[in-house]
Amino acid sequence: MINIKRSLCDILGSEYCKAVNEVSSFTMGLNPIESFKTANEKVSFVNDDFLNKQKELQGLIGEKLFTGLIVDNAGAPTEAFKKAFNKNMTPLGGIGAFRIGEDGRVYLAAKSEHYHVSLGHNFPGYRLIRIARELGIPNSTHNNTRGFITRTLERELIRTVNGIDKNDSCSFEKILASEEKGVLNRVINLETGSLAVEAGVKMMLSRFYKLDKTFSEPKYSGKIPVFFVIADNDSGFEANYHGTTVITQTFRGMWPGLYKRFEENEIYKVVSVKINDIEDFKGKIQKYNTGKYKAAGFLHEIILMNYGGIILEKDYLAKAYELCRETDTFILCDEIQSCMWYKGMYLHRLYSLRPDFVILGKGFPGGEYPASRIITTAKADSLNQFGALVTNGQEELASLSYLITMEFAQANGDFIEKTGNYIESRLNELKDKNPGSIARIEGLGHLCAIHFHSVEETIAFVKKMNDMCIDVSAHTYKANCPPAALLKPPIITTPDLVDTIIEKMESALKK
Repeated sequence: MINIKRSLCDILGSEYCKAVNEVSSFTMGLNPIESFKTANEKVSFVNDDFLNKQKELQGLIGEKLFTGLIVDNAGAPTEAFKKAFNKNMTPLGGIGAFRIGEDGRVYLAAKSEHYHVSLGHNFPGYRLIRIARELGIPNSTHNNTRGFITRTLERELIRTVNGIDKNDSCSFEKILASEEKGVLNRVINLETGSLAVEAGVKMMLSRFYKLDKTFSEPKYSGKIPVFFVIADNDSGFEANYHGTTVITQTFRGMWPGLYKRFEENEIYKVVSVKINDIEDFKGKIQKYNTGKYKAAGFLHEIILMNYGGIILEKDYLAKAYELCRETDTFILCDEIQSCMWYKGMYLHRLYSLRPDFVILGKGFPGGEYPASRIITTAKADSLNQFGALVTNGQEELASLSYLITMEFAQANGDFIEKTGNYIESRLNELKDKNPGSIARIEGLGHLCAIHFHSVEETIAFVKKMNDMCIDVSAHTYKANCPPAALLKPPIITTPDLVDTIIEKMESALKK
């Protein structure tokens, strides 16, 4: 793991920091000389204290180090949240890949909490956020007053998603000005992945329905929009997951009565396509680009972490994209779960894919803020400002958390890739040693799933792991989904911590 040191001036530029310093010396009475020194303070992203504490806690997983929280506070949850609650595991604090639960024990966050704490807890590099607050940089802005940090982030997202070198300003400006299909050069700042995906769905729908009366007649007005999503193994809708808005929930089989009314009244239609079956995809996209139907979009993840960690094959996606291009069908690549866990930060780039929409979140702000983004093209840019409006989407410190995470990830791409490969190899060794229990290993790199031969074995394994304070979850409730145990350790995970996880797994399998 490579340590880097950055100041606010390094990330945001001296001119911006000087301007902030001038204002804060007046509004907050800060000493201008001292505050500018603070803006230039080099912060170590992975200092020795952070790394040593990881080592120490690695040998203390499951140990009760503290009294914990004795206060009885159940909150005021709904029944569903009450049933799912685990008080003991709730964090009182943590550092890196570890948390201290309310029971005072040491837990390993082997799923990065829920796939979003990419750099672990209390990552030292995020001290730059605290420095920004000390210097009076405001967090709250609005859509009409997108701050300098958010605008800087937008440009950095466009640069990196297109693989442009930092010093190649000529290529960058060409990308920004491009009107070509498939060139990602527009960003909408939102708060959650659900809203980011919905923005993409709205842009797809805008080719069929007017957003409001000021819009001209849409290109495919009068046609029934058809959305393609990844099918489960029963040809249903349970394998895909694109958020919690009503429309995307109907994409995965929820609200069946409501969706039936949509379908019967020919408002829109959802069609599931079989996993890695290009002939099925070809037949359906041809069928639903004739007569009264028109394919509106193909929405997909690359790794189905909500369906056993099954991975979509490169060749399958490449051919599916070709068919979408031939039929003028928009493509939305949902990277909410996969972004930041691979070298280069974007998994679709490792697949050489060119979607019309890329959805980012979770790993990019590192759990510091709820902050998601949709990156799209000039051709798909069809909404007015109120079409995807989120009051808090432009938060400056949320954007700063993105820039900090991106800075670390770009410096540590090789480390992330090597660790991901090591995780896969160790899990496959575990499978080879335990063929009677483990059927296969799915996923890619840090995003992995262990498939068991039975639901009972999966539940028993996960219970043993949780009892040992290793946060692994069971995936056993969806239609014909292979029973699986899921994990996704932070990208700061070291090979020796991977070995510890494997040792615990071996112990759980024996028990």
